[in-house]
Amino acid sequence: MILYRLRCRKGHEFDSWFKDSKAYERQEKRSLIGCPSCGDSKIERALMAPRIGKGSKRGAEPPPEAPAAPAPAPQPSPQEQQMAALTREMPKELREALLQVRAEVEKNCEHVGGNFAEEARKIHYGESGKRGIYGETSDEEAEALAEEGIEFGRLPWIPRGN
Repeated sequence: MILYRLRCRKGHEFDSWFKDSKAYERQEKRSLIGCPSCGDSKIERALMAPRIGKGSKRGAEPPPEAPAAPAPAPQPSPQEQQMAALTREMPKELREALLQVRAEVEKNCEHVGGNFAEEARKIHYGESGKRGIYGETSDEEAEALAEEGIEFGRLPWIPRGN
């Protein structure tokens, strides 16, 4: 599943879920997507900053035994706040399915962090062995990968827990 922020010709923005990017492209080409505000079927993707996910740092130093002062709680990014709001509103079955997808990706793929675009290119051009990877990339890098014909997918990386 992939979540896109969409915009109609009149500037109304809305979110919509698709099976994958090709499903969006097919529906958009056939004008099957309509703006919920005005019904316009001329839709395009709007800029968005999805959060693909972060893994734990391997080889990180253990925390000190007694910190001098408690660190302030990290503030969630706007993308994390948006995803948390979406997960509160989504049906339980969808949330559980997305958590299963996340678990399978984490179990079967290598986390490459912010090097996703670079690693995807290396795999695509045969500079690195074929393997499943996941990580983060910018919208611009994702668009460049797609233009190069490098297949990848974006997943809603919902937080674990309640």
